[in-house]
Amino acid sequence: MKITVVMPVYNEFNTVKKIIDKVLDVEIVNELVVVDDYSTDGTREILKGISNKRIKVLFHEKNCGKGAALRTGFSNVEGDVVIIQDADLEYDPAEYPQLLKPILDGRADAVYGSRFLGGPHRVLLFWHYLANKMLTLISNIFNNLNLTDMETCYKVLRTDVLKQINLRSDRFGFEPEITAKLAKKKFRIYEMPISYSGRDYAEGKKIGLKDAFEAFFCIVFYRFFD
Repeated sequence: MKITVVMPVYNEFNTVKKIIDKVLDVEIVNELVVVDDYSTDGTREILKGISNKRIKVLFHEKNCGKGAALRTGFSNVEGDVVIIQDADLEYDPAEYPQLLKPILDGRADAVYGSRFLGGPHRVLLFWHYLANKMLTLISNIFNNLNLTDMETCYKVLRTDVLKQINLRSDRFGFEPEITAKLAKKKFRIYEMPISYSGRDYAEGKKIGLKDAFEAFFCIVFYRFFD
């Protein structure tokens, strides 16, 4: 199978080059699609200087949000399997082979990399951890799932599965939306443990309380009204 990584980027001047190198170090990656969501900190200039046959760089002409950037990336993939990768170094691309196993073995349509299944992680931000657990619990209740980490960045999906899902969320509502729609269509979801090097807000973390409320709204909306 051909493996494509889709990476939304917004104002990650300090990390974007490092994470791109880490992704390309994984030999099984055939294609990296980077979508810059109108960065204003010099990230765009770094991306414009990249020349590599394995990389496709796309630019938004205004800031639209993570979900919108992912939709742009998904519409430009050529691979059979898509891996979602953040640009902030919190997640380690070296774990792609482990995440891909349930799909390559034919057991799964989608794989979630869980930060709460025993992998090594940085100890940080109790309230952020609690919010993640609560949102995952609510998502599980509404979608009749038993995930441990609905909000994880690492979601791996067969491309033919993605094509059957009409995604609409522009911001961080992408996570509960895709989870609800995978559940509705009865796709087989697996979880695999991953490591996690979380950062705090002083280090550039962007998701906050407003996004938690949006996620709660999306859980309800995409379960019953979409």
